[in-house]
This record gives sequence, structure tokens and C-alpha cells, in this order.
Amino acid sequence: MMFAFLLAAAQAAAPTATIDGLPIGPLPQQALPSRGCAAYLFTTGTTRTLAAMVTADPAALRVTIDGKVTDLPRTGATGNALLGFNAENVYRAGDAVATVQLTIEMRQNLTAGAAVPSATLRLDREGRDTVVIPLAGLVGCQG
Repeated sequence: MMFAFLLAAAQAAAPTATIDGLPIGPLPQQALPSRGCAAYLFTTGTTRTLAAMVTADPAALRVTIDGKVTDLPRTGATGNALLGFNAENVYRAGDAVATVQLTIEMRQNLTAGAAVPSATLRLDREGRDTVVIPLAGLVGCQG
């Protein structure tokens, strides 16, 4: 009984998984949406891992914040749209505001998608430091 209590206490005190000390964590494997496109964005720093998924329909951003996978709906966008994504996309839920800037390149060697050679995720949360995270990845489309 004492062992179970200590194990539970240790798990509760375990630090939340983060990417290189950033306030976001890695996303588990994500499926391609049944319709539309999704951008799969990976960190470009010391640890390269899936950090964000942006979907075109519905327009949303999926990230892990404070150890919890969170979906933020898009609340604004500017710039030219390509595959359902604008150059700058703003997402908001609760006190979190995330801005994703994407450079999307169509390439002949990619079918049903495109490359994202550069992107940034800016995360603003009330009472916390703003962080800007460099990303890169691919867009996959279906339907």
C-alpha cells in the first residue's frame, strides 16, 4: 500500500514533457484528416519532434501545452491562402493565443501535399513569457 502511494506521488511530481525546455511538448502520432489538408510541423532545434499540427477544415491548431494536447480554433488569418492555410494564422482558446506563420512550397515530387520549409509558432499566454518556436514540415491532403 505504501509503495502505491509513493508511486502515485512520484508520478504526480514528475515534470511535464517539454521540447528543449519550451512550454510545449511533443505531439503523439497524428492521422491525416478525412477531408482537407493538415500541416505537420516539427521543431528544428536540438530535438526534432512533431510539435504542432494545423488543419485546414476545420481550421485549428493542435499542440501540447502544459502536458495536455490542446486544440485551438482559428480566429484570424492574413496573407495568401494555399491548400487552406494562410501565410499567418491566429488561433485562440482560453488564455492561449498562438500565431503560426507558414511558407508553403508546392513541389513536383510531392503528391497530395506540399513542403513547409519554414514556419514559426508564437505562443502568448497571460502572465507568461511569449515564445517563438522555429518549425518546418509537410502538408498532407486528402479528399
